Amino acid sequence: MTLDTTAPDPAFFGARTDLPLAEADVVLFGAPHGTPYPEFSNEALAGTADVLRRALNEDAGWTDHWDFDLGRPLDADGGLAFLDAGNLRTTPLDGPGNRERIRAATAEIVAAGAAPIMIGGDDSTPIPFIEGLAPLGPLTIVQVDAHIDWREERRGERFGFSSTMRRASEMAHVERIVQVGIRGLGSARRAEVEIAEDWGARIVTARAVHHAGVEAALAHVPAGANCLITLDCDALDPAIMKAVIAPTPGGLTYTQVIDLIAGVAEKATLCAFDLIEFIPERDRDGLSALTAARVLVNAVGAMTRA
Repeated sequence: MTLDTTAPDPAFFGARTDLPLAEADVVLFGAPHGTPYPEFSNEALAGTADVLRRALNEDAGWTDHWDFDLGRPLDADGGLAFLDAGNLRTTPLDGPGNRERIRAATAEIVAAGAAPIMIGGDDSTPIPFIEGLAPLGPLTIVQVDAHIDWREERRGERFGFSSTMRRASEMAHVERIVQVGIRGLGSARRAEVEIAEDWGARIVTARAVHHAGVEAALAHVPAGANCLITLDCDALDPAIMKAVIAPTPGGLTYTQVIDLIAGVAEKATLCAFDLIEFIPERDRDGLSALTAARVLVNAVGAMTRA
């Protein structure tokens, strides 16, 4: 099996590019484009995956060093079965084609017995990513985001970045949705909040996490469940994550995010992860890229700790 991707340059921290898909435990790929809105060009996110790969390039030879976030080295003995498959050949305006490429790549990785990690792209890219996880269902989604994304449509488009969880809720294999870090206007009117709550979504605000810790979210994750974490970079506070579409005060800290990742992996099975909506041109000093890349390292570590 081969994925229709371009070769990464460089590969993400700790990953190989020559590992056969059938031998990989974790497979990372970039999905530069999703489903565009007429008034929004997602081209600003097209280089996200490559920027995050480069963010840790200087540390690429240190995967056997002790990582205090993980409590161990990421790859102590050189045996980490982590493949960087490169970027999908998406295009800016082809929403249906982009969705099919993402869904097919995700399904192929799952069929090979590996856990997929996707770097988007805007928040429309998780819709086909979640579709491709259907064989793993029933699935619990832990969405880490400033916004709940339950719009039925926006400007006539049902698969854009304001409708991600609404579309996920319609998928037969999605059993539970836990939404963490929600704050501010939250991309919702009263109707969207009521629809989400009526469906059974658990909305855990950023304020709740600040007051009670990540246990406020983990309490809603069933023990032993198959879980996807989908992380929009705007879930993080803009003091440490400026490179987003909609910065919103009061976001999560880096430590809260990695504690949440570790907590999900300890309580359940973290079978997939995506990180989305990082805008490279808004990262003036590179610190936001470093933060996002380190979040990805924690996801890889949580998936491979066994």
